[in-house]
Amino acid sequence: MPAMADKTTTRTYETPPTDRPISDAEAARAAGLAANEHIKIASGYLRGTLADGLLKHATGAISEDDGQLVKFHGMYLQDDRDIRAERTKKKLEKAYSFMIRLRIAGGVVTPKQWLALDEIATTYAGGALRATTRQTFQYHGVIKSNLKRTMAAIDATLLDTIAACGDVNRNVMAATNPAQTGAHKAAYQLAKDISDSLLPKTSAWREIWLDGERVVGGEEVAEVEPVYGKTYLPRKFKTVVAVPPSNEVDIFAHDLGFIAILDKKGKVTGWNVTVGGGMGMTHGETDTFPRTADVMCFVKPEDALKAAEAVMTVQRDWGNRKVRKNARLKYTIERYGLAAFRAEVEKRVGKKLDDPKPFTFTGNGDRYGWTEGDDGRHHLTLYVASGRIKDYPDGGPQLLTGLRRIAEVHQGDFRLTGNQNVIIANVPAEKRAEIEALVDQYGMMKGASALRRNSMACVALPTCGLALAESERYLPSLMDELEASLASHGLQDDEITIRMTGCPNGCARPFIAEIGLVGRGPERYHLYLGAAFDGSRLGKLYAEDVTAAEIKTHLDPLFAAYARNKQAGERFGDYLIRDGYVTRTVNGPDFHDSTGALKSAA
Repeated sequence: MPAMADKTTTRTYETPPTDRPISDAEAARAAGLAANEHIKIASGYLRGTLADGLLKHATGAISEDDGQLVKFHGMYLQDDRDIRAERTKKKLEKAYSFMIRLRIAGGVVTPKQWLALDEIATTYAGGALRATTRQTFQYHGVIKSNLKRTMAAIDATLLDTIAACGDVNRNVMAATNPAQTGAHKAAYQLAKDISDSLLPKTSAWREIWLDGERVVGGEEVAEVEPVYGKTYLPRKFKTVVAVPPSNEVDIFAHDLGFIAILDKKGKVTGWNVTVGGGMGMTHGETDTFPRTADVMCFVKPEDALKAAEAVMTVQRDWGNRKVRKNARLKYTIERYGLAAFRAEVEKRVGKKLDDPKPFTFTGNGDRYGWTEGDDGRHHLTLYVASGRIKDYPDGGPQLLTGLRRIAEVHQGDFRLTGNQNVIIANVPAEKRAEIEALVDQYGMMKGASALRRNSMACVALPTCGLALAESERYLPSLMDELEASLASHGLQDDEITIRMTGCPNGCARPFIAEIGLVGRGPERYHLYLGAAFDGSRLGKLYAEDVTAAEIKTHLDPLFAAYARNKQAGERFGDYLIRDGYVTRTVNGPDFHDSTGALKSAA
């Protein structure tokens, strides 16, 4: 079990608040709450002026306030930054479009749903599905005039986009290890139950996108959001469910997590509860930092749902609504302390909770190729570069077409992983040969190096408005260079996690990768090293403002030293700390301390 944060000095915590968040607009202004709080209060439970904005055909955009509200509906307004300057020069509006994210608890879809989602992608979203780091799908490039058509098509699949973004409990991730059939089913069911229980109750989504009737009384009906209230949460809230020994959901990177505790027969006896993880930070602002979650307590299966709601409502009431950059649960726990937070959770659950049980994680990657579950079903995990499911040119894998053909004959289901990959799951033994033939026909098992199999990248440019540097488009060529470097030192088969993001929001969770690259500016990155292979420890800033051309220069001598001096079974991140190249990060508050290379790797 990862050790709790080892604080060498006595911490002084603030006294927790006793009241629920302010919901009256005038009181909110007097209290100096952040601008987003006012937008939520005035929105009529997430309606705003979205319905009217969709009718304004002279622009591809929506109003600034609606741009915040539409996140709760599962989408972001973006524009194509590759052509932004050209359009500005011609005095044209930006090339606006929307990113749409689905809510798929546990990442499980049926073959029928897969085919429908494929058709939506080819009709409205540029012919590509994108598996995200949140175990769901995103569509990119959907223009405003097609939004309602796209949402109606998604609704017809019995899926939706409600609460996939915004200040709410977002898509709930679950373990995808199909070999542990019973434990996986329990994890999936818990994820689905949490997702359904903590879903916003407003009818705004159906009303705006599907022309549904407004509930009588509208926003005046106080019961419309019995858990969230008018102000919802102070910030986004992410929940995951893990089944050891695999940590493929990166449980320590999320606000709330449940770790399955299994008996000798593999049955779930309860769940360890983790709280306070999160990746985002702001460059240059040391009061923001990533943080790994604390293992807070153990709950029995019948108390898990109560515990989830209790953790979320404590964050609802205690979270920082004045300073949005410090509004995540990780900062709440840093302000008030884990002991006080746990006491309040126990109060809301209605009982004293047990201390955590022992567990072990061995890694946070996926298991590729075929595996057989303990129920005799077969499962094939496919590597998908950065989650982009499309037909690649020049002899590359034909993922979109191939998976479409498989969906037409598949008798099981599909599962997305938190590492942006796809599992063709629950294949009957007699259908395995047919699936294998289609996989071979469309080149979907083309070899990927150990480094690529443990890689992730966010979308970044050209669509993400927050991106400072390239990520998805650049990482493949960087890995070409690093693969050559690793091979020259005999490390081509070593499993090393590498993740890249275009900004410090950390959507691909780079701060818990053994090699983390975070965009700082055009072709410039901060390089983080020393994280744990199982995702339980943060990396440390090793080099600032590294140009794209310098990344290999920094890493090659470290690979050489690792090859010469590593101990049996020692991981790259652990070696760098043991041999004194970087300082170990204990947790979020010391993330910005003792940064930089401690010695030369030459």
